Amino acid sequence: MTSFNLTDTQASKISSTLTKLRHQMGAPAVGMVLTLVVVCDEAGQYDSVRAATDAAREHPSRILVVIGRDPNEPNRLDAELRVGESSPGEVVLLRLYGQLTKHAESVISPLLLTDTPVVVWWPGASPEVPAEDKVGKLASRRITDAHAAKDSVKAITGRSGGYVPGDTDLAWTRLTTWRSLLAAAFDQNVGKVKKGIVEASPGHASAVLLASWLSERLGAPIQVGESSGPGLTAVRMTLASGGDLTLTRSDARLATLSRPGQPDRRVALARRPTSELIAEELRRLDPDEIYASALRHLAIGTK
Repeated sequence: MTSFNLTDTQASKISSTLTKLRHQMGAPAVGMVLTLVVVCDEAGQYDSVRAATDAAREHPSRILVVIGRDPNEPNRLDAELRVGESSPGEVVLLRLYGQLTKHAESVISPLLLTDTPVVVWWPGASPEVPAEDKVGKLASRRITDAHAAKDSVKAITGRSGGYVPGDTDLAWTRLTTWRSLLAAAFDQNVGKVKKGIVEASPGHASAVLLASWLSERLGAPIQVGESSGPGLTAVRMTLASGGDLTLTRSDARLATLSRPGQPDRRVALARRPTSELIAEELRRLDPDEIYASALRHLAIGTK
């Protein structure tokens, strides 16, 4: 990995330096399929860059990391460029000072890859309406994470009001394996669900989303209950024909699926790292209509 620092620079200088570094390494940027913009603070940049870089192994990207520093300092843009020898991806850390902290879009725009999708990810604090954010307006896909908020349930519940096609949240992405297993459980006719409960550690955004999705799909009341965690631990549904369908996870790797008249089955249900969640979201750049529907149902249920 080659690293190059530019102090008190401009976007045009960053762009020309990236081109120069790529040609020196004999690896032009034509293999990159999208631009991933990561908006974070200094404290969160290490983990965010690591997750984005790991995701780029599957989706070669130009990763632009926007870090707002002191707005009271004179205007300045510092950049750290990282270009890997074995990967077609690039990482550019942009540290903004002064008034630039309020106009990050002016720095980012010249650095976007032409004719490729733009995805923005806020791993920490995020705007209430991502599509109306100055940086968010540059993207066709906008990724937030309600779990980063102090009140994650309130954060995910509020997403409905500002939802625009192209929005998604990692609280929803974390549910992919849960939703797949539960959907597969209904491949066999188990009858109508009367009611259910999703159990998770207190204030868990993914739990309320999962309950909303199940309630809408099954046409049954699904509550949220508290457990000792970690994270999601169980889904229990009472069937009209008698008995329960349950999916319980006692650790971070395996779960048990139980259905009436069937032997219990152990299934893989591991907690996934952030890099896998981002990689999943980068696989689909079209609007997630199921997520939008779950959000709407959740908003109705909380009124």
